[in-house]
Amino acid sequence: MQHAQNNTAKDTGTVPRRSLPLPSPAVLRDRLPVDPALATQIEQHRQTIRNILNGDDPRLLVITGPCSLHDPKSALEYGHRLAELAQTLEDKVFIVMRAYVEKPRTTVGWKGMLYDPHLDGSNDIATGLNVSRHLLLDLARLGLPLATELLHPMAADYLGDLLSWAAIGARTTESQIHREMVSGLPLPVGFKNGTDGSIDIACDAMGAAAHPHTHLGMDCDGHSALLQTAGNPDTHLVLRGGHHGPNFDAESIRQAVSTLESKGQAPRLVVDCSHANSGKDPLRQPEVLRDLLAQRNGGNGHIAGVMLESHLEDGKQALAKPLQYGLSITDGCLGWEKTQQLLCEID
Repeated sequence: MQHAQNNTAKDTGTVPRRSLPLPSPAVLRDRLPVDPALATQIEQHRQTIRNILNGDDPRLLVITGPCSLHDPKSALEYGHRLAELAQTLEDKVFIVMRAYVEKPRTTVGWKGMLYDPHLDGSNDIATGLNVSRHLLLDLARLGLPLATELLHPMAADYLGDLLSWAAIGARTTESQIHREMVSGLPLPVGFKNGTDGSIDIACDAMGAAAHPHTHLGMDCDGHSALLQTAGNPDTHLVLRGGHHGPNFDAESIRQAVSTLESKGQAPRLVVDCSHANSGKDPLRQPEVLRDLLAQRNGGNGHIAGVMLESHLEDGKQALAKPLQYGLSITDGCLGWEKTQQLLCEID
């Protein structure tokens, strides 16, 4: 039986900290392993994404899926549908499923399946780690490349071997710890522009993550360790709009490309059709995507990919049981029928 350790200082002005042991990344990977065939598939998916970002593959990268995963059953149903659609459209697009199990919070709120899998505030992270890895394995076995936002650096040790692409969010792009983490990841990673819409911070993050680092961290057995990384050559910019409005228009993309080139970075980028680019209205995402497709068809070769927030049903719901099946409990999403119709418009 695991026993909690209560570290309470004698000074009554301090806040007590309670700790509970968790399985190490190595233990969880042993319990829920990636077999050799699946590992090969994931590496092939990573290389395809690299080829698209480098301009060696002309297809559009499409990263689509729920804002966050909260129900394994609906996530798998979405995954089955997406895997079938991906095969139909594979000549034009390369589809990656959003499999987000962590959610950033400005103040408080539900932090994602990894933290609170029971949706009740119990914060059973041990179960959350197991459920999250099990679900990502099931989705990857459908043949889908998977994407997530790496919010807590330790999560990469538990889930990173299942990912084909990852994002660093607008709130954490400036974080030195996240830049160091990305420098050691063997997969493409997109840095989002800041919440104010500026891209300089993301460009700086890309440059930092491309370099080797020596930093504090945790090894796969859960021990504190000195980590040495080689640098990640596959970072890129993700435009998601900002407080002052969207940045998916042709002039915003031209300015972003100019900044990337001035810093000696590859001028290929991904555009998030949600968040500030859609005014946080999920039903405006098609409008954004169609504008981007028109830019690509007009000769803009800098747009390598797009992101969509999409689930089985349109919109979102409050976290209050009973929950409606297939409806987001975080950001609003585009429903499946509209998503399928939209992606079939890509030529």
